[in-house]
Amino acid sequence: MHPSKPQPKESIRSLLSYRPSFGEAKQGRLIRLSANEGALGASPRVYEALQAEALTPFRYPEVQDQKLNEAIAERYGLEASRILSSNGSDELISLITMAYLEPGDEVVMSQYAFLVIPQATRIAGGTVVQADDVDMVTNVDNLLAAVTPKTKILFLVNPNNPTGTMIEMDEVRRLHAHLPSHVLLVLDWAYAEYLDQSFSDEAARLVEANDNVVMTRTFSKLHGLAGLRLGWAYCSPDLLTTLASIRGPFSVNQAAFRAGIAAVQDREFQERSVAHNEKWISAMVPFLEQLGLQVIPSSTNFILFRFDEATGPSAQQASEFFASENILLRTMAPYGLGDCLRMSIGTDEEMAVVKDAFIRLMQPSSAT
Repeated sequence: MHPSKPQPKESIRSLLSYRPSFGEAKQGRLIRLSANEGALGASPRVYEALQAEALTPFRYPEVQDQKLNEAIAERYGLEASRILSSNGSDELISLITMAYLEPGDEVVMSQYAFLVIPQATRIAGGTVVQADDVDMVTNVDNLLAAVTPKTKILFLVNPNNPTGTMIEMDEVRRLHAHLPSHVLLVLDWAYAEYLDQSFSDEAARLVEANDNVVMTRTFSKLHGLAGLRLGWAYCSPDLLTTLASIRGPFSVNQAAFRAGIAAVQDREFQERSVAHNEKWISAMVPFLEQLGLQVIPSSTNFILFRFDEATGPSAQQASEFFASENILLRTMAPYGLGDCLRMSIGTDEEMAVVKDAFIRLMQPSSAT
């Protein structure tokens, strides 16, 4: 007997949409530090590029992959023929799982992996296998122990979201060396721009030397183009051909192409953004620790910290307090970290306001 109405396939019936709420200000300006967006916004060159020539929204976008790929390749010392642009790096995650998973295949990831990865895996009919972290850090031995004959893909988010922690390239190479050659290793390097470029250079060499490694990157963080949805992959020619064959023909829009080229060419803005981030990470970690919070070391543009209800407010109480102050932080319950909050780095003005709010939350008797 047929059902009374159309039914989705079994693998997605229990899925929840990944639609994080960014909130609205009750009164005045909202300080949104919940989405890991670039603190300084986009490069001035991006705005100049978008205004230099009128956009034609009634036209399908002229495919400018080659121009963008060449700009990316020049900036990072890569081979343009190995680059594939996308509608954000989350599209790449979906393309990879659609292309390489059969129903029942397994995908290995760390305990606190980016939520889009298990979602994309299940949509493609795959099975999620999570390997325990050790002290909030991805553990290579645990990842390898989770690999079975059914494993087809292993996702490594490094530095990781939401923890902010990372493993060094020696460990990444060890992970790859012990993977079966048919398992695809996906290096999600969304936050790599906040590290020394040698970290990404070494990952690129791993891609170039192997057919089963792909690196994904994004323009949403350091480059400040989250609203335009632009990402890119670096991979073997065969893998690129496969992903391109199932990518939509107009995946990247006019504005994103234009903005991406301008953004990747502005090294001065990139350096300024990295310096701003380093300044505030260095300032906020000891500040939060002095307030009694457990802070997880971060190699990204955000900080994860844990509350102790026995000595102060809970994470939920803190989230509600900050919301009442028009400050939006990210709750971590969906990751199984209900006692934690995650805070992105904002502007100097925003961070000063946030510091004052933290003092009033954690030390109400000392607040003026």
